[in-house]
Amino acid sequence: MVVQRLSATSRNNMMLAAETNGMMPDRKIVYLSQPAEVNMGDRWFEIASPEHFWIRRRFEVLKKLSSDLVRSAAEMSEIGCGHGLLQRQIEDDYGREVTGFDLHEQALKQNVSRRSPVRCYDIFQKDPSLRARFDLIFLFDVLEHLSDEDSFLEAVLFHLSGKGKLVLNVPSAAWAYSEYDEMVGHVRRYSIDSLQATARRTGLRVQRWTYWGFPLLPTLALRKLWLKGKRDKKGVISSGFEPGSPAVNGLLMLACRCELIPQKLAGTSLMAVLERSQIEPV
Repeated sequence: MVVQRLSATSRNNMMLAAETNGMMPDRKIVYLSQPAEVNMGDRWFEIASPEHFWIRRRFEVLKKLSSDLVRSAAEMSEIGCGHGLLQRQIEDDYGREVTGFDLHEQALKQNVSRRSPVRCYDIFQKDPSLRARFDLIFLFDVLEHLSDEDSFLEAVLFHLSGKGKLVLNVPSAAWAYSEYDEMVGHVRRYSIDSLQATARRTGLRVQRWTYWGFPLLPTLALRKLWLKGKRDKKGVISSGFEPGSPAVNGLLMLACRCELIPQKLAGTSLMAVLERSQIEPV
């Protein structure tokens, strides 16, 4: 594959064509970096869809926690966008574009966003044209895949404007770490205390946060027991994430909606808005 950096004019022309047609033609990818393997199970991308109860509930939590930020941001991006579920949700609900960055080429080729830019890009490259470009950056279920959180967040901050915000989602409940986490590439699960410690090390602070998925905690415990000792990667991911039927998917969605957001008690996931401890000069 020939990897070519497109000029600003070419990028603008591509986006104009996308807007005219209402979607990205043939889901083209702009290659700012070479594709690379990521610490993620491909089977997860096959299961995750806009109809999946967990994907839908995650977006509901986002709207309750940070809808104001989505509406007010001049430019947004998602690092680790994968196949574009969050990009598509924001497009459909807010009519906004979210520039998606990832190194997982196969996921990018399956990106379901309609008109948001899609880039194959290594954020450690720190492209000068992207310096302090975004007012809002999403890190949805990315941080838990990285051994070195600090250097990754420092690279993320290169792309964030001085007063910008990070909205991130991570798995919670460290006690529930299981074969499923291992197979999908999770290095850890978080509590608010461990997330705040990570934030402090990189000059960030948690501005607002919530646990979510409290009604799912029993299923998390059952999943850990059920998958104990199993080593078939695809089978573990399927058993750990696939609802099994539309009826079960609907029931799990109803269960998720029984909790009020925000809540500080416990949950299967943790969503937070982070900002710099000290605002950098523009």
